[in-house]
Amino acid sequence: MTESTRGRIQAVALELFTENGYEKTSLREIAERLGVTKAALYYHFKSKEEIVSSFAEDRLARLDELIAWAEAQPPSNERRQQLISRYADEFFGGDQPSVMRFFEQNQSTIKTMPAGMDMRDRMMRVAALLANGAKEPAEQLRATLALFAVHGSWFAIRDPDLGIPERKQLALEMADDLWRSPVSP
Repeated sequence: MTESTRGRIQAVALELFTENGYEKTSLREIAERLGVTKAALYYHFKSKEEIVSSFAEDRLARLDELIAWAEAQPPSNERRQQLISRYADEFFGGDQPSVMRFFEQNQSTIKTMPAGMDMRDRMMRVAALLANGAKEPAEQLRATLALFAVHGSWFAIRDPDLGIPERKQLALEMADDLWRSPVSP
């Protein structure tokens, strides 16, 4: 089997996990949808958790690159704007909307997996960088909510006809609104 087969397994598993839920999807169902034997599937992945880890690893690597870039920049409003914009580019690019939909729909299961814990860690690191080192709880919350504006665009906006570019633009506008909102004493 080739790397493209591995990618097909990931894509089909992601589709089934999102459609049926992680817990309700078996390796047998993944193999059947692919038209391969379970033995062929086991050649690449020994468990459903291994499949989840494989598509999370790619996202985590890209988040690590984004975090490294942000850490190399001096804290500023410009860094904050570039960071949320680059994060949105990553979030809305490629197959990431499907991966994030999977994480959102399977939170109770994923939160205990190493991949889920790693994803949460990276999210908190991005939020801390967005806060620009602020010690005030309101600024820390504002940074986290700006990050969640990007995520919320998938489950809070119920318009199925709203395309990815429009969701991204709306999410970035909401994040920008948060930066400009006054903090109450």
